[in-house]
Formats: sequence, C-alpha cells, structure tokens
Amino acid sequence: MLVVSKLMKTINLLLWVCVVLLIQQPNPALGSRKLSSDGLIITNPPPLGICASGVIIYGYKCQEIDVTTEDGYILSVQRIPEGRNGDGGVKNRQPVLLQHGVLVDGMTWLLNSPEQSLALILADNGFDVWIANTRGTSFSRRHVSLDPDSPEFWDWTWDEIASRDLPAIIAFVFQQTSQKIHYVGHSLGTLIALASFSEGKQIDKIKSAALLSPIAYLSHMTTPLGVLAAKYFVGEITVVFGLAEFNPKGDEVGRFLKVLCADPKVDCYDLMSAITGKNCCLNASTVDIFLRNEPQSTSTKNFVHLAQTVRDGVLAKYDYGTRAFNVEHYGVPKPPIYNLSNIPNDFPLFITYGGQDSLSDPNDVATLLDDLKLHDEGKLSVQYIKDYAHADFIMGVTAKDVVYDKIISFFHRNQ
Repeated sequence: MLVVSKLMKTINLLLWVCVVLLIQQPNPALGSRKLSSDGLIITNPPPLGICASGVIIYGYKCQEIDVTTEDGYILSVQRIPEGRNGDGGVKNRQPVLLQHGVLVDGMTWLLNSPEQSLALILADNGFDVWIANTRGTSFSRRHVSLDPDSPEFWDWTWDEIASRDLPAIIAFVFQQTSQKIHYVGHSLGTLIALASFSEGKQIDKIKSAALLSPIAYLSHMTTPLGVLAAKYFVGEITVVFGLAEFNPKGDEVGRFLKVLCADPKVDCYDLMSAITGKNCCLNASTVDIFLRNEPQSTSTKNFVHLAQTVRDGVLAKYDYGTRAFNVEHYGVPKPPIYNLSNIPNDFPLFITYGGQDSLSDPNDVATLLDDLKLHDEGKLSVQYIKDYAHADFIMGVTAKDVVYDKIISFFHRNQ
C-alpha cells in the first residue's frame, strides 16, 4: 500500500511519543509586528505559516499573534475571528481555544478540508477560534533572551506548559474578548488542562472544556513501542540525549529508533497503528499531508516526565530523581500529585475517547472518570466511540458527525 510504503520512508523520524499526530511547519522568520485596530499584536505571517497554509487559503480571516509567557517564551497564536462567510450577524462571538498535544503544533486542527477540520467548523458555527502553539514547536521557538540552540531553552516539561503557556494564552484571550473561554484539548492538551484545573487555576476564565483522547493516566498504554520507549526514557535516555532538545531529525534519535525497532515485539512497518492504535476513519490524502511533514522538537525532559507517568501510575509533577533535588524544587521529598478530584464538581466537562486507542486506553480513561465521579449531574458528559483510535479524533473523516457536532452542542448548552 502507498501509505505503508511512505510510513517506511519516515521510520527514522517517528517515535512513540507521538501522543498526537506528528506534523511540522518550517521554522518561521520573525517578520514585522504591528498593532491591529483592536489592539492585538499582529505578526506578518511567515511563508507557509499556519494562517497562510491552513486558514486563509480557504477564504477565512486569520491573525498571527505573539503571546509571551511569564518565563519569557514567545508563543505563536492564531485567531480565526469569524466564519468563511463573515460574521453572519453574530456579535460577541464566544471564544474557543484549541490546544494541541506533544510533537505537533496548531496545524493539527487544520489537516482536513474546512468541512472536516474542527477549527474551521467552529468558526463557521459562530465561534471566535483561537489556536495555541506551545513552546518548542516550529512557530514558538523563540524567547526574550534564550537561544533555542542552548540547553537552557529546553529545560522544561509539561509542568511548565500547564503553569506558564496555558495561563499566558488563556489570559490573553480573556483580556482581548472580555469573555470566558470554551477549551478543546487533544491528548497532551487534555493533560495540561486537567493538571491546571486540579489546582484551581484557569477555572475563573474557562466556561467549559472538551477533552479528546484524554491521557491523564498512561498505566494501560498498549502500544509495545510506547511501553519500550517509556522504559528507556526513565533510564539511560537522559545519558544519551541530556536534558535539552529532543530533535526527531537528529542522528541520536535515529539510532535510538533503530534500537527500539529491533525489538521483536515492536512492529515498525505500520507506525501509525503501532503508535496510536488502529484508526478507523483516516483519509489517505490527510495521512499524505501528515507524512509530508516532519515531527517537531520538544524537550527530552518532557518525555522523561511522560515516562514517569507511565512508570509510576500517578499524575504528578516532574520527579528530579533524588529526595534532595525534589526537596530543593518542591519542599517535599516526592513530587506533588495533581489531584484531579479537586476539579470543581460544577465545572462543565465533555470527555470523548475511543475503544481502539493505544495511548488513551479505556482503562486509563476509567481511572480519570473515577476521579470525577462526584461531578454534579449534568456537568459531566462522556462519549465512548468503540471504533475510534487516537488519531481519529482530529483527522477522522467522520469526526464532524461523530464528535464535533456533539462538542458544539455541549458548548451551546454551557453558554
């Protein structure tokens, strides 16, 4: 098959930690900056930027915006303020923030046609759509003082994405729109939201949250490639890569993948299924777009943190490995746990997951739902899709009818 042969060609670029689909845009030129009439800081979209390559080409308006975190990372954010046919008379459109997962950027919401891509579907249904791009991704490889070639730039995990990136973007959207925000996260985008909500953060600015393929827990992850890689990441992997940038295109990662693929339990001939589970509903042309792009860098420390979640079976802050280091960072010998049962019982949540998902395994989602068992009646909506795997939720050609229409109805119920 054509798709399988192309997957073979990209074998040395892919890794189990594609908790969501892997896609990369070229590194951007910084471009010029100016203020729009409504006071937003607008960056001229670089060639083949997200607005130019995934939004404007379909006839939608799109703005490229810079948001700076408290610790100095300059994050790229895209805004689609209205639908393809204008505002349709809708004023004060409700803002929706889309948050991608690891090793991808905001393009993950724009891989299909406008009729099948969640970001554009939301815009056409009267929402003011904002797309986040976390630190280290192609358009967010910037900092007020650190160079991405320096190890210091990569000294972070999803703890910082939850405590720095997410608050900065949410605060910016809230400030610009003067409205509470609906949130949509996929995979790691669900993890950072749940962690933040459990500490009582962002709740005052968020109206509701839709979580696709949540990965709060990873104890039952069934992909052999993932299980094997997780063991490496909490072992000798830090010696190989250090705690700086994890570059999927680098020689070290290529050698690492060869080691993993040599294991007889790992099938590297069908990496899409090996990583995400057997997706039911992907369009070959969408997969082709996916395969034409390369995975993006993140921090090795971030992967170590994810592997700790697999190893320990709990959702906790990064473990620095020794009692002394943890006391230095947290004041206690063990990393603090994110207690998801602390999420307010009246906070509206929509959770959707698939029976074929090898990353967001139904057993792990059951653990998450147990944490939320005291949620107020009518405030927790749960959808189980027997045939869906991890990628179907953002690339599936049936996702609009199966998932997205339900998300829109959920948002309307919680206006």
